[in-house]
Amino acid sequence: MKNIALLGATGSIGSNTVDVVLSNPDKFKIVSLSFYKNVEKGKELIRKLKPLYVAVGSSETAQELAPLFPKVSFGCGVSGLNEAATLSEVDLVLTAVSGSVGLFPTLAAIEKGKIIALANKEALVMGGELVMKAVYRQQISLLPVDSEHSAIFQCLQGQQRKDVSSLLITASGGSFRDLSRQQLEQVTVEQALQHPNWSMGSKITIDSSTMMNKGLEVIEAHWLFDMDYDKIKVVLHRESIVHSMVILKDGAYLAQLGPSDMREPIQFALTYPKRMTIQNARPFDLSEIGSLHFEKMDF
Repeated sequence: MKNIALLGATGSIGSNTVDVVLSNPDKFKIVSLSFYKNVEKGKELIRKLKPLYVAVGSSETAQELAPLFPKVSFGCGVSGLNEAATLSEVDLVLTAVSGSVGLFPTLAAIEKGKIIALANKEALVMGGELVMKAVYRQQISLLPVDSEHSAIFQCLQGQQRKDVSSLLITASGGSFRDLSRQQLEQVTVEQALQHPNWSMGSKITIDSSTMMNKGLEVIEAHWLFDMDYDKIKVVLHRESIVHSMVILKDGAYLAQLGPSDMREPIQFALTYPKRMTIQNARPFDLSEIGSLHFEKMDF
């Protein structure tokens, strides 16, 4: 049984993590969690998961929930996130909160020797040097959850670092990938939120439409894999079947392929180095897809 702290439980990554956990109740238990404003969904998760500790966005929310769940301890703000991440019962912290606030509980958990499953780009974009120095000092595992970085991580298994030439991160292109510069002048927020391939939270979907998200992923890859920026490339791949690639010095390309199902990288981080069957996985047949397309990205 692996005890998990789930930070950002009501978001897209959080919801998929809950699905993985509830599908494997003999393998995982969420002992602490956090959510910000989605109180109704938070209440539902507390009833389902029966955590020991819950961090919320405000003291008012904590005071509202405490009488409803007398067996649960509540905290709020950054101190609440840090407490959720560092409970003695926690084995692994999955950081899926959005924004810069994710840096603080991630660092706190590393210092306590927790395994980190990271789905918060900002922690490495803001504090990559701090985070990675702490990881090496504490000798803990930091496992990427973003599909692109999980793909690279999986391709690197069994490879020697000196044999890696470069990394190739795939990009769907986002909501506006087929629009001209002139057409982009008329786009709306609603259109930006209509991602062609993925169902994600609002922030990451907007960042994907502007390609800002891919810039953050390049920075994240730099820190995660100790790779120079000029050796990290981005290619447009509309189908989102190849999640990313590793190019070796002999010219071989190693690619990780799969359906657009975030449960796969989440579950791999939770079970690493082992693998398990994903419950109710969607059928995946490359012969039905037919062709995969890759296009150069010009920034």
